[in-house]
Amino acid sequence: MLVNSEAIVLLGAYALLCLLCVAVALIDLRHGIIPDKLNLMIAGLGLIQAVIAGGAMAGIEAAAQGIATGAIFWLLHRLYFIWRKAEGFGLGDIKFLAAAGVWIGLAGLPTLLLISTVTALAAAAGMQFAGHHMTRRTSLPFGPFLAAGLLLTPIAQQWLELPN
Repeated sequence: MLVNSEAIVLLGAYALLCLLCVAVALIDLRHGIIPDKLNLMIAGLGLIQAVIAGGAMAGIEAAAQGIATGAIFWLLHRLYFIWRKAEGFGLGDIKFLAAAGVWIGLAGLPTLLLISTVTALAAAAGMQFAGHHMTRRTSLPFGPFLAAGLLLTPIAQQWLELPN
């Protein structure tokens, strides 16, 4: 029986990503922050995965897509603050999205955001039905939902043949 060592390494990287995303979710739920160290670990692991899967150029492309993702969301963050004079999402979320961009690329962002938003809306609805008073001012940490989106997007890209 032949074992594809590249597939085992990539599966291991995904397993580590799962652990990091669980840590992100728990810390964001408890403390309302996503630590920079976790974001850096997610980005670094994504770069390693990209280099193993596609070589040095794939790593450079993954890094560029992560940087572009971070820049896009930082700009949206600033524009929202200028417009509404309120924070829409935190810088930890932006850094997490930049790290996620290394894993899924710019083409995966719509899928990640769709999954994250739908799961957050489902959680808010569940909280409302459970008796929590939810208003438009109610704050809900978005990190756990971004983490779920990051974990499910590569699966969607692979099995649904979405672009990556």
